[in-house]
Amino acid sequence: MHQASGRPAATTAHADHHAAAKDPPIVSAMCTLVCGLFGLLGWWLRGNPAAAAPMMIIAYLGGGAQPAVRAIREVLRGRPEVDLLMIVAALGAAALGDALEGAVLLFLFSLSNTLEAYALYRTTRSIDALVKLRPHDALLVTGGNESRVPVESLVLGDVVRVVPGERFPIDGVVAEGESWVDEATITGESEPVHKAAGGAVFAGTMNGKGSVLVAMTRVPADSAIERIVALVEAAQNRKTATQTSIESWERPYVCGVFIAAGLTFVGAWQLHAQGLYDALYHAMVLLVAASPCAVVIGAPAVMLSAIARGAMQGVLFKGGRQLELTGQVEVMAFDKTGTLTLGRPTVEAIWTTGIDENELLRLAAAVERGSEHHLAAAVVGEANRRDIQIPSTTEFESHTGRGVHAHVEGHWVGLGREDLFESHGVPLPAGLLDAARRFRDSGRTALLLVVQGRRAGGVMALADQVRPEAARAIAALRQLGIRRTLLLTGDHEQIARNVAAQVQVDDVLYDLLPEQKVLELNRLMNAGDALAMVGDGVNDAPALATASVGIAMGGAGTDVALEVADVVLMRDDLSALPLAVWLSRRAARRVRQNMGLAFGMIVVLVLSSFLGLPLWLGVIGHEGSTVVVVFNGLRLLWEKPPAWSRA
Repeated sequence: MHQASGRPAATTAHADHHAAAKDPPIVSAMCTLVCGLFGLLGWWLRGNPAAAAPMMIIAYLGGGAQPAVRAIREVLRGRPEVDLLMIVAALGAAALGDALEGAVLLFLFSLSNTLEAYALYRTTRSIDALVKLRPHDALLVTGGNESRVPVESLVLGDVVRVVPGERFPIDGVVAEGESWVDEATITGESEPVHKAAGGAVFAGTMNGKGSVLVAMTRVPADSAIERIVALVEAAQNRKTATQTSIESWERPYVCGVFIAAGLTFVGAWQLHAQGLYDALYHAMVLLVAASPCAVVIGAPAVMLSAIARGAMQGVLFKGGRQLELTGQVEVMAFDKTGTLTLGRPTVEAIWTTGIDENELLRLAAAVERGSEHHLAAAVVGEANRRDIQIPSTTEFESHTGRGVHAHVEGHWVGLGREDLFESHGVPLPAGLLDAARRFRDSGRTALLLVVQGRRAGGVMALADQVRPEAARAIAALRQLGIRRTLLLTGDHEQIARNVAAQVQVDDVLYDLLPEQKVLELNRLMNAGDALAMVGDGVNDAPALATASVGIAMGGAGTDVALEVADVVLMRDDLSALPLAVWLSRRAARRVRQNMGLAFGMIVVLVLSSFLGLPLWLGVIGHEGSTVVVVFNGLRLLWEKPPAWSRA
C-alpha cells in the first residue's frame, strides 16, 4: 500500500527536473530565456536570412538542448517519450523552412518544463527549509559546566540548555524550567504551546522567554523534522492510480503518434498528391497536436502541490494514493480517548470497601506505573499529587482492553474492567459493581481495583474532556460531504453516548476491544463504504491499518502514527481534519479539470490537423494547455479554503 516507486512521481519525460526539484530551475529558465530572446531576434531579422539563421540556431540550442539530451537517453533505453516528439517536430519545422514555428514550439515546451520544475521546487522548498531550522550546535550541560558542541556529537540522555529566543537543537523532554514554544514549523500550530518539566520539545521549534534544560530523547537523524522530511519526500515519489495509468500508456501512445504521423505523411503524399512539403507539414502538425504533455503532467502538478500545502498546514499525506483515497471517503469513524477527547483524564471520585482512599491509590498507582495506557497516567498523577509513596511490583501483566495486574507486597492486585477479574477467577467485593454502575451512569470511566485474598477493593471514577474543536470539525465534515460519522470506543455505553451527544456523531459503538474495532471496520467496508478511521496512533494501530484511510492524531511525537497511518495530523487538533478532506477533494477536482482540458485539447488539435491547422496554432494550443494545467495545480499552494472547512 505504501510502496514507493523507484522513479520520481510526475512525468517520466521530465525526470531530470524531478531529481533537481530541491534547487530552483535556473538553468532551465535561462535556456527558455535564450530560446525566446534569440527566436525573437531571428523573427526581427527575417528579411536578412544570413543574419537570422544564427539567431535561430541559438534559439534552437537554447530551447532544445535539454529535451534533446533526455530524448536521446530515453531512446537508447528503448523508452521513447514526449521529448522526442517535440524535438522531431521542431526539426521537421526547420526542414520545411518554418524555423520560426519550430523555435516557438521549443520556447513554449521549454517554458512548460521550467514551470513544471518550478512547481516541484516550490512544493519541496518549504519542507526542506525545516531541516535548515535545526541549529548545528547546542549548549551541552555537564557537571555544572556548559559548552558549545556540534549537535551530531550528542548522545541520548545528554542535557542541553536552550536560552530564550533560541531554536531547540534536539528532540527531547524538558528536564528543568518552563517556557512557551512556537511549534508552527513542526505541527502548524499557530499559538505558542506551554512547556514545563516532562513536556516534549522538537528540534527546529522556537523557544520563548524561558531558559530550559532539555534531555535528549532522539538522535538528530531520527528527530521529528528529519522523519517528516523523509516521509514527505517519499510521498512525492509515490504515484497515484491516475499517474500510474497515464504512465502505463505513455510510451505506447508516443510510438502510436509516430506511426500515425508516418501514415499521415504517406497518405498526404500519395493519396492527395500534395507534394513532399505539404505531406511532411501535415505530419509535423499531427506530431505536435497529439503530444500528451499536458495529460502527463496534469495529475502530478496537482498532487505534489496538495502534498506540500498539507505539510505546511500540519497535515502529512503519506503519498498521492493516500491523498486520492481521502477525497473518496464517505464514512468516518473516530476513536474516543485522545481523538474526540483531550486524552488527559483525571481522577474525580473514589469509592472503597475494606480499604481507605490513599491505600487504594497507592496500590493502583503501583500497578499502573508499568502500564502505557492513558488512564495510567491519571492514576499515577493523582497519587503523586497526594504525595503517596508508590511501592514496587512484580509479575506485571497487561491485558489489552481489560486492565492490568501485578503483585504488590505479596498480594495480587488487579485494576481494570469486570472481565479482567472474571478471566482470572477473582471474586468482586460486595457493592463494587453497583458503585461502578453509578459512576458510569454519570458519564465517567470506572476502574475497579481488587486485592485478592483481602476482600478489599474500590472503584475510581475518571473523566476526560471533549476537545473544544471536535463538534465544529464534525459539522465541517458534513458540509464537505461526509455522510456518516461513528464513534468506536472500548468505554461503556453511557460514557460513549455522552461524548457522542456533545460532538454530534451519527452512531456509537461501545465496549469494543481492539480486535472488535477491526471487525466493525471490515463490516462497514464490506458494505461498500470508503471509510476513514481517526485515532491517536498508539492503541488504534490495528484499526488505522484496517481502514481505507487511517488518520492519526498528533504525529509529531508518535512513531506509530508516522508508521501506520496514511494521513497524520501533525498537531493534536481536529481542526486540521476537514482541511485535509477539503484539500484532497479539491485536488481530485483539479485533476479532473486538467485531464478534461488536456484530452479535450488533444482531440481538438488532432481533428483540426486534418482540416489544415497551421503548425504555429497547434504549437500554441498544445503547449498553452500544458502551461495552464501546471498553473492549475500550483493554485493549491495558495488557495484559501472555506472558513467552515477550517472548523
